[in-house]
Amino acid sequence: MGWQPALSSLSQASAQLILLFGSPALLQPSSPLHEILTAYPHAYVLGCSTAGEICDTQVSDNSLVATIIQFEHTEIHCYFIHLLPEEGSFEAGKRLSQLLSPHGLTHVFVLSDGLQVNGSELVKGLGCHLPPHIGVTGGLSGDGDRFQQTFILCNGQVNSGMIAVLGLYGDRLRVGYASQGGWSPFGPERVITKSRGNILYELDGEPALELYKRYLGDHAAELPAAGLFFPLSLRLETGNGHLVRTILSINEAEQSLTFAGDMPEGTIAQLMQASFDRLVEGAIQAAEISHQALGGVPADLAILISCVGRKLLLKQRIEEEVESVREVLGEQTILTGFYSCGEISPCSLGAPCELHNQTMTITTFAET
Repeated sequence: MGWQPALSSLSQASAQLILLFGSPALLQPSSPLHEILTAYPHAYVLGCSTAGEICDTQVSDNSLVATIIQFEHTEIHCYFIHLLPEEGSFEAGKRLSQLLSPHGLTHVFVLSDGLQVNGSELVKGLGCHLPPHIGVTGGLSGDGDRFQQTFILCNGQVNSGMIAVLGLYGDRLRVGYASQGGWSPFGPERVITKSRGNILYELDGEPALELYKRYLGDHAAELPAAGLFFPLSLRLETGNGHLVRTILSINEAEQSLTFAGDMPEGTIAQLMQASFDRLVEGAIQAAEISHQALGGVPADLAILISCVGRKLLLKQRIEEEVESVREVLGEQTILTGFYSCGEISPCSLGAPCELHNQTMTITTFAET
């Protein structure tokens, strides 16, 4: 079918940034990607593989969505790194953040490999060399519900095991963000009694995989994909907040579960489930918070990053959560985004940045 609208109808000389989200098969050096790189040789091109692409209020699979952006008063810089052998996600985050100059920095947007990176440790590492008031948002790349290999695209490079950051500079840029879920806890609370990083071994002294399978019943045979429907909630040490964690893989021999983010020992955990209405309400809340953070200025652009688990649960109703965001932000806002293996954002302005799973995470941009 080709690009719609055609690339020739868009302003090529003034483009500064192209966000590109697509299925893994289309992020290869083939015709669609080559056409973008050729048509916009002076623009930064940043993107990733997905579990679904968002363009306006349409959610599609096996497509490539390009959002071509020109800022009037904002300077941008884009960098990427490859994970080094034996390098931890924390050290990778530190190394990447050192590439960004802090002078005049307004916001950082990050895209990461979705399977080889511990998102919690990545966020901690990024924070080591960034000013404390700088917001960080983004997400972990996806590959549908396969959990096999994900890709990052940055400045002509496409590969797994990559992490890329976009630094936005200028005092006339306004950025809002929020991350909300819509999941409900069920079953008893349990204590994480044995874990290492993002690997969970025991809950209340019982093997984690054995306990998890008991709760999932017939769904256990479909792990790890079935874990998308039954994530774990972690109670934060401060306040009443919670983080949601989704399974990436299982280890039958160790009876362990590997999650997208850290599972600290001593943390209170609880299984969760969702309803259609609560998930859509979570998207509405994220849109409202990110809109209010702009201080009354309408958003020019909104990047929506929602979890693959929400997509698999909502099924044919998936566009309802995107349409609800449109109703909050208004018709003037360009909507783009993707379905992910994890979302990176503070819950709201002023909160610490965290890795989330199973949320709708929205970053809004406006220039004044």
